[in-house]
Amino acid sequence: MGLFDRIKRVVSSNLNDLVNKAEDPEKMLEQAILEMQEDLVQLRGGVAQTIAAQKRSEIQYNGAQNEINKWQRNAQLALQKGDENLARQALERKKTYTDTSVALKASLDTQRTQVETLKRNLIQLESKISEAKTKKEMLKARITTAKAQEQLQSMVSGMNTSSAMSAFERMEEKVLIQESKAQALGELAGANLETQFAQLEGGSDVDDELAALKAQMLPPATPQNQPQLPPQQQTTAPKSSEVVDTELDSLRKQLDQL
Repeated sequence: MGLFDRIKRVVSSNLNDLVNKAEDPEKMLEQAILEMQEDLVQLRGGVAQTIAAQKRSEIQYNGAQNEINKWQRNAQLALQKGDENLARQALERKKTYTDTSVALKASLDTQRTQVETLKRNLIQLESKISEAKTKKEMLKARITTAKAQEQLQSMVSGMNTSSAMSAFERMEEKVLIQESKAQALGELAGANLETQFAQLEGGSDVDDELAALKAQMLPPATPQNQPQLPPQQQTTAPKSSEVVDTELDSLRKQLDQL
């Protein structure tokens, strides 16, 4: 299993643990990000080592190419000097470096492919970590909201709303009763005042009628040329004041019966 495959497996396992474990989601997210960053450090170290090996292979390959070219020139020089045996030895040395160069070239091509792959994987992992950090902040915000909603629901469910509403209803009923009493007292005060004025008006009418009756029952004025009755005749007639008093008593009794 390659390094990147192992990293993918670890990241996937961490995400699955976040879903399956009934632990604090915020702490689990933090732990997952830390593990991904540790894997990123290891991957960067692996990429650096592979690049270093590639550089060494390039140096060795270039050195082998230089040796090939050198022994090629030596073989040509030996032939020019007529030393065929020396030329053969130079070609044998050239073949040795040629074989080494072929092996180094194959290793170098493999290393270059690995480095490119690791670089792409490194970029992908960095992108995934950045995405994971963004998701972590979003999930933390959702967790905070969920906790606040849960706390609010607990507070609301713990409140005795029925008793609170009953208390408000009782207070409202008391206020209504107090308002009704005040209204009734105001109406009674107004009614008493009207009654008093009505009584005053009624008393005035009776007094006026009484005065009129008194005026009617008074004896007419005696003219000056009319002879007055003898004193003995006046004493026999009933006194006018007694008649008025009798009439007044009768009227009082009638008023009392009203």
